[in-house]
Amino acid sequence: MSDVRLAEQDLGVLVEEWIDWATAASLLGVTVGKVRTMIREHELAAAVPPGMKGQHIPALFIQDGLPVKGLSGLLHVLHDGRYDDREIIAWLFLDDDLPGRPIDALRENRGSEVKRRAQAMAL
Repeated sequence: MSDVRLAEQDLGVLVEEWIDWATAASLLGVTVGKVRTMIREHELAAAVPPGMKGQHIPALFIQDGLPVKGLSGLLHVLHDGRYDDREIIAWLFLDDDLPGRPIDALRENRGSEVKRRAQAMAL
């Protein structure tokens, strides 16, 4: 893990592309209200990126019209470990020692190690 705490990470540097809730709703084929519910129920995560108003979702959280496979379970594990959405997003976009970033591993269907590490963090 980085020397800088997750809560202090610069999400503007880590996350290349953010989408607003309306764009997420369009990509997922649901309403904005459903996106709000998905965030509340930890199917998606959102944060306020530097220089933007309101919560946004990292664009990489949506793949082929659905939330990335394994993201919801990972979000639940980390929320149970008392991490908030901002910290979780930072962790998913940090290049740890997987190799690569956890979000890339999830998108490439290599989520087993990501989930194992998240479970260890949540303890």
